[in-house]
Amino acid sequence: LVIVDMQYATGHRDGALGRRMAEQRSNVANYRFDRIENLVVPNIERLLDGFRARNGEIIYITVGAARADCADAPPHMRKLFQSTNNYAGCRDHEIIDELKPKDGETVINKTSIGAFASTGIDHLLRSLGKDQLYMTGVSTNMCVETTAREAADRGYAVTLIEDACATTHEDLHNATMKNFARLFGRVQNA
Repeated sequence: LVIVDMQYATGHRDGALGRRMAEQRSNVANYRFDRIENLVVPNIERLLDGFRARNGEIIYITVGAARADCADAPPHMRKLFQSTNNYAGCRDHEIIDELKPKDGETVINKTSIGAFASTGIDHLLRSLGKDQLYMTGVSTNMCVETTAREAADRGYAVTLIEDACATTHEDLHNATMKNFARLFGRVQNA
């Protein structure tokens, strides 16, 4: 089970992105955060319960900088990390309380959109002998999709859990699921 970027910065209504969208009176904030609260979090919780009960491997992926000045992030990501206070040690960088990892569960931080580009996740998965991934998290059409495509390109059997992913626009979510199922892997519900 791979849980992507379920952090306060972008995965919670009270996080930096949610606060900014509320200040801007964004008309897509409710779709994003209602879906996260009412569908994504409960479904990831159920998946976590199932994987934990069977001693399945659970990997959390976070996105953000290690440094407060975000100098360790690629230039195209630095502004996002700075604007969302998304660096190690800040509340916005933390995984939301409802989905906190338990002792022994792996947390990998990335500084890129996809986890394979800036982490050792491929080495970890191969060392663990894992070749089937069930992907969840935010944002469907960005970090989840990129990580899932990177995994598929490396020979992993990847399943996107449709009702455990969210983004800001329904059409982007649906297009990602349709395209992924057509070319890269499976799409199913929790």
